[in-house]
Amino acid sequence: MRSILCLRNTTAKLTKSSTVFISHFRLKGVDSLASKGSGPPQGTKSTPPVPPGMPPPQTKKTFGPLSDQDRIFTNLYGRNDWRLKSALKQGDWYKTQDILLKGSEWIINEIKTSGLRGRGGAGFATGLKWSFMNKPPDGRPKFLVVNADEGEPGTCKDREILRHSPHKLVEGCLLAGRAIGARAAFIYIRGEFYNEACNTQTAIAEAYNAGFLGKNVCGSGFDFDVYMHRGAGAYVCGEETALIESLEGKAGKPRLKPPFP
Repeated sequence: MRSILCLRNTTAKLTKSSTVFISHFRLKGVDSLASKGSGPPQGTKSTPPVPPGMPPPQTKKTFGPLSDQDRIFTNLYGRNDWRLKSALKQGDWYKTQDILLKGSEWIINEIKTSGLRGRGGAGFATGLKWSFMNKPPDGRPKFLVVNADEGEPGTCKDREILRHSPHKLVEGCLLAGRAIGARAAFIYIRGEFYNEACNTQTAIAEAYNAGFLGKNVCGSGFDFDVYMHRGAGAYVCGEETALIESLEGKAGKPRLKPPFP
């Protein structure tokens, strides 16, 4: 009991002294601010504050072995507009016609040389995967399917690309379709991604109006269409065969997979 009383008295003293210290600190801070003045000196320009949640402007020009111009996604923070006019200034649709005219074999070889790999866990070589599809036509149509049904908890990489750089995705669909011999692409977007779906659909419409999609794309003689499909929020549709089932209007349930080559 005596120990408890001593502890209570000590706590009361600490609380009282802490209150006095905080009050003194606040008054001292106010006095120092008053002596310095509340605004910038005469004849100087004040720098506007950075909005909350926005990272500071990037000043670095090199990132390890990569220089600044080698970065692919330069608008992930949304500092620039995502529409076509601004996307062209950011390098989208640059020399797309030249790439299309070089043909599918050249595109696949470039992808192989780049060492690009999948990010699904196995790290499968993208160029090798595309080469499986680049076979002589047998009368059956080929389609490119983009899995943007991002449902893993805490994952937002696809969402940021769809929101701030949709033209990069649309152009990528065109080049990938040229490489594998597909004539159409379907972008399957998670149902909850409303704003991202709107941006992507607008980017597709802008690409059609500019001649980047449709008949005789970029004057290359290659025809290609892009369609956007919104899912219904089922997590299992992130699996490729369940996604295709949903895309065909069926229940989103996985198929029995065929043997891989």
